[in-house]
Amino acid sequence: MASMGALSSFVDFSQASLYISLFSITASPVAWNLIGRNEYRHKTLTKLIGARVACTILGVLIFLAGLLRDVLYKTALFDQPYYPLPYEIQTILAWIIFSAGNFLVLTAFLRLGFYGTFVGDYFGILQEKRVTSFPFNILDNPMYMGATLCFVGAALWYERPAGLLVALYVHLTYATALHFESPFTDMIYSNKASRKNE
Repeated sequence: MASMGALSSFVDFSQASLYISLFSITASPVAWNLIGRNEYRHKTLTKLIGARVACTILGVLIFLAGLLRDVLYKTALFDQPYYPLPYEIQTILAWIIFSAGNFLVLTAFLRLGFYGTFVGDYFGILQEKRVTSFPFNILDNPMYMGATLCFVGAALWYERPAGLLVALYVHLTYATALHFESPFTDMIYSNKASRKNE
């Protein structure tokens, strides 16, 4: 009970903006996985408008949802208790972490391209082979790790401890998404290799 009291001095659980932010973090991976799996199995959107157009629209929507998620996160942070940090943490460490996160996201995007980033494989738009060059040679999922680091960096920059709790939630959400995504992606590329060898 004492630990909850201590936590409540850093996190205001009564703020609706906190829960709206958490919902926005969860909604995107759930939506793109459900839409992507449906598309892989039933080709619903592909039959209507074609794979590339459908994937482009979904990719744009995922990107816009990410921007909305970031706005909602910032709004939630400003509704949370402020805790001043030493300059070295608030500025230097925050910028290093935030920059590292953005670097991972950007380099992963450049390696994968638009369709590789935005679930093109679920639409049948496949890479020649799985990408294994940097940053994928140091991390299996650099985009998810990069996004999580951005949440941590923002929490330190705005000096809101609640942001670290949200960043942990982001990490757990993406870890859960990967539990479903990774085997499915492996299956898609395994099927591609099998067809190539026939």
